[in-house]
Amino acid sequence: GERARFRCDAKHVVLYPLVSKSLRNIAAGKDPLEGQRHCCSIAQMHEHYSLGYPDLDELQKNPQPLIFDIEVLKVEPPGSYQQDPWAMTDEEKLQAVPQIHKEGNELYRQGKVPEAAAKYYDAIACLKNLQMKEQPGSPDWIELDQKITPLLLNYCQCKLQCEEYYEVLDHCSSILNKYEDNVKAYFKRGKAHAAVWNVAEAQADFAKVLALDPSLRPVVSRELRSLEARLREKDAEDKIRFKGIFSQ
Repeated sequence: GERARFRCDAKHVVLYPLVSKSLRNIAAGKDPLEGQRHCCSIAQMHEHYSLGYPDLDELQKNPQPLIFDIEVLKVEPPGSYQQDPWAMTDEEKLQAVPQIHKEGNELYRQGKVPEAAAKYYDAIACLKNLQMKEQPGSPDWIELDQKITPLLLNYCQCKLQCEEYYEVLDHCSSILNKYEDNVKAYFKRGKAHAAVWNVAEAQADFAKVLALDPSLRPVVSRELRSLEARLREKDAEDKIRFKGIFSQ
């Protein structure tokens, strides 16, 4: 409940719009540096004709004195605070990933699927941030990508259960563009295709799963039977829905 107030003169708020955009990204669960490139702050200002927020664009054009009100919301005991990925150093990000991954797995086992997805997302964000600093295709870049892939597949599993199928299609396709023999990516993409009635694509993905790992035939057969049953049910519903339309 404690409050503090301070004033910032106009000459000192020139860079504040970029800071504010980063804070808004954080509040939305995004990378605070999203859309920025590696250069100085003045160059960043000239790089962006719009920051995506009319009020920040206006402040950037016409700097005004700002008054900041800060309120203490809670006090956390030492050692209890867990940094967000964006606030970590590179070393802290790398060290945090296994623990975040473990927390995601535990949440998933408890049936807390959206919470598990958020943990996997945080772990991916840590590694993606590190990967951006490496040359694409370099050994370090590839090593980080191979750590990202299983986390991304776990994230896709959560999104399948949350019925966010198009996100699964996008992520699994991005994996398969790099790793053509990833069985799990084909299987999850096949399930997503089946869910959105992309029948031919689902069948092709499931066929690829069998070609890569014949031991999964029972699982694939179950998915194909489920798809066929849904198709028969849909056909029956369509016949009822459209009955008599052409005889009127």
